Amino acid sequence: MLPRVMRMRQSIAQLERAFVEEVNLDRARRQHLRHTAAKRSRVRRVERKQQRSSLRFFLLVLTLLATAILVAVAMFETLYIVMG
Repeated sequence: MLPRVMRMRQSIAQLERAFVEEVNLDRARRQHLRHTAAKRSRVRRVERKQQRSSLRFFLLVLTLLATAILVAVAMFETLYIVMG
């Protein structure tokens, strides 16, 4: 009977050690996943910001070109009216 109790205590101790090890591995895995998700989120945020900045710059250039064209057309029409 005594060897059987000893074996049972050993197996319980082994189960406890395995459980603790599994908990530690799971904790490390979750921390790694959290870190990876945060990094992915930062990368996506930077990419979205760059896209918006590029779009704003394109709209600014387009607006400046349209303004320059309109001013030139208005200037030449005015010149035509004054000279004509």
